[in-house]
Amino acid sequence: MNLELSEEQAAVRQLAKDFVDREITPHAAAWDRAERVDRSVVKKLGGLGFLGLTVPEEYGGSGGDHLAYALVTEELGRGDSAVRGIVSVSLGLVAKTVAAWGDEDQKRRWLPPLTSGDAVGCFGLTEPGTGSDAGSLATRAVRDGDSYVINGSKMFITNGTWADVVLLFARTGDAPGHKGVSAFLVPADTPGLERREIHGKLGLRGQATAELVLQDVRVPADAMLAPEGKGFSVAMSALAKGRMSVAAGCVGIAQAALDAAVGYATEREQFGRTIAHHQLVQELITDIAVDVDAARLLTWRVADLIDRGEPFATEASKAKLFASEAAVRAANNALQVFGGYGYIDEYPVGKLLRDARVMTLYEGTSQIQKLVIGRALTGVSAF
Repeated sequence: MNLELSEEQAAVRQLAKDFVDREITPHAAAWDRAERVDRSVVKKLGGLGFLGLTVPEEYGGSGGDHLAYALVTEELGRGDSAVRGIVSVSLGLVAKTVAAWGDEDQKRRWLPPLTSGDAVGCFGLTEPGTGSDAGSLATRAVRDGDSYVINGSKMFITNGTWADVVLLFARTGDAPGHKGVSAFLVPADTPGLERREIHGKLGLRGQATAELVLQDVRVPADAMLAPEGKGFSVAMSALAKGRMSVAAGCVGIAQAALDAAVGYATEREQFGRTIAHHQLVQELITDIAVDVDAARLLTWRVADLIDRGEPFATEASKAKLFASEAAVRAANNALQVFGGYGYIDEYPVGKLLRDARVMTLYEGTSQIQKLVIGRALTGVSAF
């Protein structure tokens, strides 16, 4: 096993690091306070090719492998998880899904603007009454001639008010559970689609999170992505790879916590010397460092499996479970190192903790990941 990065991967990682240090980290606190990331960052991400990673170049993508994508996602998570989420959803859940499941016309229409940053995508799966139980979604699409008419609502949709296209999941048949779900590519300016931004979030405050309400939204039949009734498979395949992206972003949060804790501990003096001299402070920093390395290696393993065409879903759940919980631990330990100063937003660790907390909830809660892993190990479904 060779864990050394290729020249190309190392170059992409450095490019992402430099971009984050220059364009994101200096603004992260202000964006968090304002509850709004500067939207110009999307075009900058597209210009560097970060929104086209793993997407074929013939559709405007920048190619590359999934480890390169994970490296970029980690750096974005280190700088501001709100920006990382924009990329994870628009590229990871939407563009890569269109590339995998779309027909030629859908790929030609949507992939070039999504990968360039001229357009943003959002993933319309979660509903007010269905989070973990996504197969029971209630949004319905009814066939009417050459169109489908969609009614329903979606909740906690990242990029919801920024999106130009919604990868939307709706029930198209009478089959129970996930068997009756289909996927659609719905332009966000379609009449009847209303978007309401959600404010007052604990973390990821700079990210545009929204509720979507669909009232008689009419889309042509060719807006359906993949065959009718295959929507749940589309969603689960997207989320399996998406969990790698979330895990990588969590590694970035934990790395930022480690950098902040070490920096503060080697400068802050108490009892006549820096607090880095105190063994219990070293213990806190050590725990963070071990979590960073373990989470990173779990995430890299998923990327390697994907790139080699091997099964990866269970490993993605393991990486997402561990890395998300590790990010919370790391940020919490870093805050402890900072003491009272960590509790005010002049310093970064409070934001890291707030941003980390949601990682254990979305794209499959920690409890759902444990069910997925347990089912894979035992062959017994918990559902």
